[in-house]
Amino acid sequence: MIFQKMQLKTINFKSITKALSLCCFLYVGAIGAQEIIPDEVEKEKVKVKDTVINTTRIKADGVAAVVGDFIVLESDLDREIAQLEAQGADLSGVTRCELFGSLLEKKLYAHQAIQDSIIVNELYIKSLVDQQIQGILAQSRQDIDWLVKYYKKDSEQALRDEMYEINKNGYLAQEMQKKVIDDVEVTPEEVRTFFNDIPKDERPTFGTELKVSQIVVVPEVTEEAKQAVIERLKGFKKDVEENGAKFATKALFYSEDSGSKNNGGLLPAMNRKQPRMVKEFRDVAFNLQEGEISEPFETDFGFHIIYLEKIRGQEYIVRHILLRPELTPETIQKAQEKIEKVRDLIVSGKVSFADAALEFSDEEETKYEGGRLTNPTTQDFNFELTKMDTEMYTQIQGLKDGEVSQVIQDEDRINNIKFKIMTVTDRIDDHEADYARDYLKIKELALQDKQVRAIEKWQKEVITNTYVKINGEYRDCDYQSNWLKTQ
Repeated sequence: MIFQKMQLKTINFKSITKALSLCCFLYVGAIGAQEIIPDEVEKEKVKVKDTVINTTRIKADGVAAVVGDFIVLESDLDREIAQLEAQGADLSGVTRCELFGSLLEKKLYAHQAIQDSIIVNELYIKSLVDQQIQGILAQSRQDIDWLVKYYKKDSEQALRDEMYEINKNGYLAQEMQKKVIDDVEVTPEEVRTFFNDIPKDERPTFGTELKVSQIVVVPEVTEEAKQAVIERLKGFKKDVEENGAKFATKALFYSEDSGSKNNGGLLPAMNRKQPRMVKEFRDVAFNLQEGEISEPFETDFGFHIIYLEKIRGQEYIVRHILLRPELTPETIQKAQEKIEKVRDLIVSGKVSFADAALEFSDEEETKYEGGRLTNPTTQDFNFELTKMDTEMYTQIQGLKDGEVSQVIQDEDRINNIKFKIMTVTDRIDDHEADYARDYLKIKELALQDKQVRAIEKWQKEVITNTYVKINGEYRDCDYQSNWLKTQ
């Protein structure tokens, strides 16, 4: 997703690359941020124009700009910089003027979202604030009173109100941005034109690419282990219902869902229109009454119990506890021996990797494709080494084409232990972009360029019709957008 106007006057690959690198962090933080930077920051005089960002935080007061109904304080930019640095963004080579311009764009999107009556999901924002606070407390191992004092707020509610506004404005900006570019598409002819218009000496070079295949064997879970987990979950349910124990406390101590346990098992607000929800989980959650705890049930991730905390309109607020059955040493050893035998068959030439995957692999997503993994970014089978997931790169580095790896013990969100063997094929070394071979990548670049131009057009029109006032040193910035208008 592109989250700001890209600075493109002509179709130029280098410009796209720079613009995309900027957008990766300019809109980080509003949604899903785990930290709010305190108001107190160091004082230091900084000349705004063309100043490269450094790690010094600055305290400033006064109104730096007004965009529609939104005021931008001088201290907002320093808080934005500190927030980005806290999230590990690389701000080297980025000027304060560029970041201030992106801050103005955020306000413009949020302002226009309100004008266009984009609805804010208040329950979702409040749930997000709850998760952020719980995440900060879990990381800091402190209580809410410490957090309020640390961020120099008068009360917990004041802290929550500020976090709510930050998240709400970020949500509005995101939704407005989506609305602008949702209908943007590119035709094959536009892709061809885009590629041909890139100067030959500026055409992108794609790194080494290859296909990755794997065969996975998962240790079998015994019925005894499953029953033990079910009984344990029933015990949690009984303790909450009959003895007044807290469901959230049980989740915090015992749940094996790392994504929610630190929040007491709290999940983002659910509704019946969410398309990717696990069916078994959805069926149970939406058949509970408020305050009710489900019986244990199974999904691919393990066994759960759900506590339906609140129902507000179409939104369901739920907590859950996830437990996975324990694996026995015998089943683990049996799975390892199986994958080792499969490897021996492939290495000896008695069976192909693809046929072995179809016959023996426990991974439904890949076995019918000969074990080939799908690149989640490009949705094809090709992986570029320089953009490959670090863990995968570590597992396949050094493999020659057609060579089979040693047995690897691994884990994922569903399985605590699994064994796999991997191979790589169809390696293509570093090469300049080729229209036929790299069509999907070029199409993505063409789409991004067209989205950029749609955003440029939208911003130009909206800025013209929106009250904008820039004050002080920020009037000296050389903005790509016409923020100064006739000021």
